[in-house]
Amino acid sequence: MVYFPSPCGKWQLVCLTLTNSASMANFGYDQGIFAGALISAGFLEIFPETKVPGISGITSSCFSLGAFFGCLASFLLGDILGRKKSLYVGLVVNAIGVVLQTAAYHLPQIIIGRVLNGFGMGILSSTCPVFMAEASPSHIRGKLVVLGSLCNTVGFCIANWMNYALFDDNGPFQWRFPLGFQLIFPLIVVVILPLTAESPRWLLLRGRLSEARAMLARIRGTANDLNNKDLNDDLISIQKALEKELAVRVSTTDALPCGKPLQNARRLMLSCGTQLMQQFSGVNALGYYLPTLLIESVGVSSSYARLLAGANASLYLGAAFLCLILVDLVGRRKLMMYGSIAMGSCYLIAAITLKEARLHPEQEEILGKVTVAMFFLYYFCYGISFAKVPWVYNSEINSLGWRTRGAAAATATNWMSGFVIVQFTKTGVDNLGWGFYLLFAGFCWSFLPIIFLFYPETSRRTLEDMDEIFRHCDSLIVFGDKVLTQRSRPQKFIETEQRRVAEPLIHTHNS
Repeated sequence: MVYFPSPCGKWQLVCLTLTNSASMANFGYDQGIFAGALISAGFLEIFPETKVPGISGITSSCFSLGAFFGCLASFLLGDILGRKKSLYVGLVVNAIGVVLQTAAYHLPQIIIGRVLNGFGMGILSSTCPVFMAEASPSHIRGKLVVLGSLCNTVGFCIANWMNYALFDDNGPFQWRFPLGFQLIFPLIVVVILPLTAESPRWLLLRGRLSEARAMLARIRGTANDLNNKDLNDDLISIQKALEKELAVRVSTTDALPCGKPLQNARRLMLSCGTQLMQQFSGVNALGYYLPTLLIESVGVSSSYARLLAGANASLYLGAAFLCLILVDLVGRRKLMMYGSIAMGSCYLIAAITLKEARLHPEQEEILGKVTVAMFFLYYFCYGISFAKVPWVYNSEINSLGWRTRGAAAATATNWMSGFVIVQFTKTGVDNLGWGFYLLFAGFCWSFLPIIFLFYPETSRRTLEDMDEIFRHCDSLIVFGDKVLTQRSRPQKFIETEQRRVAEPLIHTHNS
């Protein structure tokens, strides 16, 4: 028997954050590294078929398709296996996919490897934010979930600079080493995951009270005092919220209407909506093809395109750090609303400059620089808004019994819409030219009224507060209701939690 140490308090949060961070960095790294592989001389020599836009599209987007099915697996099995076991399954499948891609000599091997890689990533990306949110104190929950998502950007940045560093190597090492390097991320998680506590909320959901108490004590730093008052109050509050949910729980089919008491379907649509908006903001249209788009739309050289992609990734990383500060300071709603306006404006200006460059070739150089600047500014605006906030939002908005399924469904929405965007980006640019970017400007601006009217604020609320919001909110429109839109935690929710803790337990779940 191998015994692992049991970190407590802040060290337990460090382990959980590292697990979430390494998993999310894996996703960002793949997004950046495969964009470089698609224009690598060594890759194109072995896989010349990828020069065809349709085949290039499916080779990139099949990762998203695999991730979609990984999310479905998480939807079906997440609450059965638990958070940690789900992560182990995702890690194994992800690693197999990486090995297949790295060793590939035929296009079907690449595609199968990317599908498996994506399947594992689908499980990881739908489980990690939930795991992190369920174990984090409410006042820093947003920051910790964003910190994990920020590492997605770190992975993306590392990949882009690695692509630039290997530009002069035209052999197979130029693309095989970067793809194989991706194994470092699941290896980090495998080392740290045994040190992490299982989600106490999931343990209570399974009726394992004594284990839940022990895990919550590890997370709160009171492992030597299992009768600590604050620990007991937290545990009782979670139990009471769970009891209320179980008292009105219905089957998945019966939950489809948006009616009360918990409005699971409405909450599911809100969480899926954030991920749909993230993808239709066009980030993967740029992420997987930015070097290609810079070469074909703007007219820069291959080497310069890689350099610009690396510089852009560094700016994106800086924006992600800024989001870490703003997500709890400003709130989820405002970040998404401001981001939608700014991103749409960047796309509009980029579309105009590309159109003018076609009409006035003598001004192509200066207009090309403006276009590149707009791509950079878009990534900055995206980095402080839609890059991170949807991952926080969908880990918070769903009820306990639906949290894993809701996050899995939202993440599946992300991957499937990402598949559509990536699959048709190359064809769209070839056929629509500057009009393709105008399309995304319209998408981004359409998000503003949707968020303004329908999305309640989740910042500074406990996860149990979410049930109170939807138990007492009949209207789909939240605009005008200060309790639902203010950044700080409403006094009403504080008083409700105090009453909940004071009530006697109806049921006692034992391990």
